[in-house]
Amino acid sequence: MSRFACCREIDGPPKPVIGVLCCNEIASRPIQAVATRFVEPLVRYAGATVLLVPAVADAMDTRSLAGRLDGLLLTGSRSNVAGGRYGNTDASDDALDLDRDAVALELAGRMIEAGRPVFGICRGLQELNVLFGGTLTDTLDEGHHRSTDDATAYETLFDHVHDVTLSAGGLLASAIAQPSISVTSVHRQGIDRLGEGLTVEAHAVSDGLVEAFSARPCGGDVLAVQWHPEWDVAASASGQAFFTLIGQALGAYRDR
Repeated sequence: MSRFACCREIDGPPKPVIGVLCCNEIASRPIQAVATRFVEPLVRYAGATVLLVPAVADAMDTRSLAGRLDGLLLTGSRSNVAGGRYGNTDASDDALDLDRDAVALELAGRMIEAGRPVFGICRGLQELNVLFGGTLTDTLDEGHHRSTDDATAYETLFDHVHDVTLSAGGLLASAIAQPSISVTSVHRQGIDRLGEGLTVEAHAVSDGLVEAFSARPCGGDVLAVQWHPEWDVAASASGQAFFTLIGQALGAYRDR
């Protein structure tokens, strides 16, 4: 007898599928990588099924993929967005991932145009700001936005926190139900000029840097934060709220 029940139906409605963009890393050879901490909260708090998306520009049919995903998360990364993407020829050329830039901007653009929800964390916020015509800066008050110790171990790197003020009436303020929160922050780039059509969701208390934004240009939610809500999310009500918003946006898209 065959071990397969060929006509067996899947129990319950299928979960929404969210793409999570990988990065190009080196582990003795080039690999595609994404930290597990970005994946688990999407399952636990957003109720989604995760599909990892390779950041390999020549291998990606973004038109086809955008038609199959219910949503997209652009994750944080150790790399920076290349200055040429936003017209800054003086930007540092250190720690770049040009294929990630290409796939992130093209795929996110197609998803947004199709009215599908797109989210960003850290680098993901920076990519989305560039996609909407904004610019970035690498001149930041590092004492507030990241550890000043480049040798900080991974286990303690995300201990660095600072305060942000949430915009009254915004998606984050409504979901978190607090006027301000402390966030985990590790980044070298930040928003210089905000992209067209983006609504500010949070500012850094220390220097006013835009720390989160939202938009709904084509019927699907766009939401991005500069901080790391996925870090120690089990102990963070605000982090859980962010991923719950992702789940709600995916559900709203599915229900249309």
